[in-house]
Amino acid sequence: MKSLDTKLLLTGMLAGITAALLVLGASAQPSFSSILYAASALPVLIVGLRWGNLAAIAAIVTAAVIGTLAVSPMFAFAMAIFTLIPAGWLSHLANLARPASELGGPDHLVAWYPLSDILLHLCGLVSVSVIVLGVTIGYGPELTGQMVDLLAASLSTQDPTLAPTPADLDRIKSLMVLTLPIVQGGMWVLMLFAAYYIATRVVNMSGHALRPREDIPSALRMNRNAPFVFLAGILACFVGGVPAMLGATICGTFGAGFLLAGFASLHLRTRGKDWRLPVLILCYLAALMLLPVIFILVLGLIDTRRAVALTPAHKAETTDKTNTPD
Repeated sequence: MKSLDTKLLLTGMLAGITAALLVLGASAQPSFSSILYAASALPVLIVGLRWGNLAAIAAIVTAAVIGTLAVSPMFAFAMAIFTLIPAGWLSHLANLARPASELGGPDHLVAWYPLSDILLHLCGLVSVSVIVLGVTIGYGPELTGQMVDLLAASLSTQDPTLAPTPADLDRIKSLMVLTLPIVQGGMWVLMLFAAYYIATRVVNMSGHALRPREDIPSALRMNRNAPFVFLAGILACFVGGVPAMLGATICGTFGAGFLLAGFASLHLRTRGKDWRLPVLILCYLAALMLLPVIFILVLGLIDTRRAVALTPAHKAETTDKTNTPD
């Protein structure tokens, strides 16, 4: 047992070193910073999905220690709340299982934690991360106003005809306060879920995955309670002040969750159709514009459910197995 724990710890530490190097690479290469930063979740996800919680915790701690020593404690804190902890928690949730008989299913099957609930947790985690970061850096109208002023000054220097009027500046500043949390939260949910998807495929290809491979188009939906949270975020945006910024963050993160669910539903609805490939390509290209994105998001909103993956009991023998909530 001790040798097994030592192997898990060493594997986790190696994954943590890899994650830390990816984040440090993101700091040194601004052109690919977002991609490298999101990719730092991959090592933690892979070891967590393959070897369980102990390896994932070792990876998180190792990466945080390296970040503290190499840069600063604040750098390690930001790295932990944005990538390391969400990655470790997602891998933990993915490995949760319970007897299907407790849910009214057959005795010989095991039910795994629903993918819809995993996505719900991801949206919540990113919401908290963005809010914590905002509090830490003092995000608000003053900060965004300074950013807009710097951008306007840069445009005026390059071409005076591009300089916005004071009235335009005021509108841009008021819009930017809510736009940045929406975009940041939404993009981070999309990138972390992409990392989770890649990690599950890597672990499944190794043949040692604890969780069975799922049919994403049919399983990826948002939880039935998620629309109420999304609605609360929308309503908060109209309140103004701090509640509006919190609501914008929730709109961005949960909106991205519904967008993912909408694309999954689209994949399922077009399955087996001759025109499937060109339609999907067109939808992904059109998603770069606002109106098509809203339609796909609505598609995810109208199809909320919990799809539970079932496998024979002998495939679910893992140290991370435990009961999941109803």
